Amino acid sequence: MESGRRIFLERAGRLAGFAALANAFPATALARTAGYPFTLGVASGSPRPDSIVLWTRLLPDPLNAQALPPLAYNVRWELAYDDGFRHIAAKGEAAALPELAHSVHADVTGLQPDRWYWYRFMLGDAISPTGRTRTAPAPDSMPLGLRMAVASCQHWEFGEYAAHRHIAAANPDVVAFLGDYIYEWGPLELAHPVKPRRKLESVDLASYRSRYAQYKSDIHLQAAHHAAPWIVTWDDHEVCNDYANDRDESADPNFLQRRAAAYQAFYEHMPVRLPPLSTDPLRFANMRIYDRYDWGRLGRLHVLDDRQYRAYQVCPKGGGGSTSLTTAECTERINPSRTMLGAEQERWLAQGFAGSGAKWNILAQQTLMAQCSQTPVVAEGEGKFWTDGWDGYPVARQRLFDDLQKHKPSNPVVISGDVHTFYAANLKRDFYSKASPSNPILATEFCGTSVTSSSRPQERTDQYVAQNPHIKFGRSDKRGFMLLDVSAKQMNTYFLALDNVARADSGISTLASFAVEDGRPGVVQRG
Repeated sequence: MESGRRIFLERAGRLAGFAALANAFPATALARTAGYPFTLGVASGSPRPDSIVLWTRLLPDPLNAQALPPLAYNVRWELAYDDGFRHIAAKGEAAALPELAHSVHADVTGLQPDRWYWYRFMLGDAISPTGRTRTAPAPDSMPLGLRMAVASCQHWEFGEYAAHRHIAAANPDVVAFLGDYIYEWGPLELAHPVKPRRKLESVDLASYRSRYAQYKSDIHLQAAHHAAPWIVTWDDHEVCNDYANDRDESADPNFLQRRAAAYQAFYEHMPVRLPPLSTDPLRFANMRIYDRYDWGRLGRLHVLDDRQYRAYQVCPKGGGGSTSLTTAECTERINPSRTMLGAEQERWLAQGFAGSGAKWNILAQQTLMAQCSQTPVVAEGEGKFWTDGWDGYPVARQRLFDDLQKHKPSNPVVISGDVHTFYAANLKRDFYSKASPSNPILATEFCGTSVTSSSRPQERTDQYVAQNPHIKFGRSDKRGFMLLDVSAKQMNTYFLALDNVARADSGISTLASFAVEDGRPGVVQRG
């Protein structure tokens, strides 16, 4: 079994500042009298057929990082076949280092495929909450199904995390989180406010760590983490609004330092595998997060990163950031050299399409992929487009569609977040023309609303749907999440909407449901 301590010892030996710690971790025990260390709960993620990453962070007081002495701690972990831990499948120790915010990542290998497990951490006499996790099915198997909850955009300031309570209750096999896990501003308080207050922006490592601790203190978010493994990617607010590559809205020349701090804090608080480290002070400034996950032969999840490698937004009003404009106002929008994913990730994605034998190919990515003009379109080329989304990178989107047509992965479905709106759309090369044999529907897109973050008035969304006939459904007046039930014959998608985002005990209902049948791309609403 491979633990986070072993990974760290193998890789962090190259880090001069960590060299002494790599040789001798003190077996420090933290008694309950010093403060319960597992206030942020536990999590698991990155499921493979034979491995899973287990996560926790030691922090007795979520709003006081100094509550824990800056020492290294040996944290014990157990993985069991049962929730009573009578039959242990694996156990070990992992190092919680102050340089990594006392986070723990145990990459447990040698596990059985397609199996549920229970896990926990221990430090001194303190025992963490119990989490439930599972491995992916064996590569050559055809599972009966996959249930996946999909969520994004959970600004602390705009509501309670009732959606996560319902995610836990939905009993998913996996949770896919598509970005904006944190937002960079707001008072550091442990209660969700009645009204948002824009203050105290996170800009450095300490403040990003505090922001994650605040968010992860929520018991409903913890419950969703405890229920199933997560697969995560990021969007902009894990760093700051509308950043692109190495530039933020103000074109700050020191932005890469901020991005490195934000990326490190992301790693420290997510159940992801340790990236390769170096002695560069900005070693976290470049951190690969895109990856693919197979669910036997039933599904392949292509998880994308559309922030780190993209071209800058075109024609910004200031130093950087997004705006809305027509092509006539900014012809740079259709420059063929512009990229959303970067050349290397584009090639990687095309290879994933070409090599996929999965029945369903799900692109898990940040923002709406379907064209969405904000004004009526009379003739081809017309429309007003938001430059931070795929509409700001239309040629890059066409290259992705070219790869879909060339490699023909089975049943491509795009799942999205970012825009705080439920959308269901048909994706095709020419959005100005009706679907036809020469302009086929290439994929179906389901875009989830936000967990809490606010959106535009529904009246405007109704206008967007009317102006973009390939978008078949749009609701921006509801918060919630998506639930996907996938079988060999069809994928059922449910848009689940909260009754009241301001209440932690909010009920939830199915706003709409859709089915995509095997071999027949396109939105079919069932309810």
